[in-house]
Amino acid sequence: MKESNLPKGPNREKKRLGRGEGNGHGKTCCRGHKGAGARSGYSLRAGFEGGQMPLFRKLPQRGFSQARFRKPCAIVNVADLEKVEGDIVDMVTLKAAGLVRPNATKIKLLGDGDISKSFKVKVDLISNSAKAKIEAAGGECSL
Repeated sequence: MKESNLPKGPNREKKRLGRGEGNGHGKTCCRGHKGAGARSGYSLRAGFEGGQMPLFRKLPQRGFSQARFRKPCAIVNVADLEKVEGDIVDMVTLKAAGLVRPNATKIKLLGDGDISKSFKVKVDLISNSAKAKIEAAGGECSL
């Protein structure tokens, strides 16, 4: 890479510390006198307020988040099944059709849209409306 090929834009020269008093970054090198911030290896923890009780600890705890316990699940709608080649719908065929990501572990079939073809569906979870539409088209569902 040459200097003429360097990217243009908001690139700024590095602050040159400890090169004398004249440039304004000498002596303490913008770190102040003593304390943790003046030491090497110090990094401020998120939410740290200099020893004062942090705001997130002052506020009351409210509610409960399911996010820690949720098991992720790929979503496929009934209308998307038209893209699947063949009449069998399972993890392998959905991945091959590009309807779910290659790293998906569970699949849930939802009932958005309509289908005309009959399918043999084998997925982890299925909504009642999707099951009704598949069976109405002459297909069958199994979990």
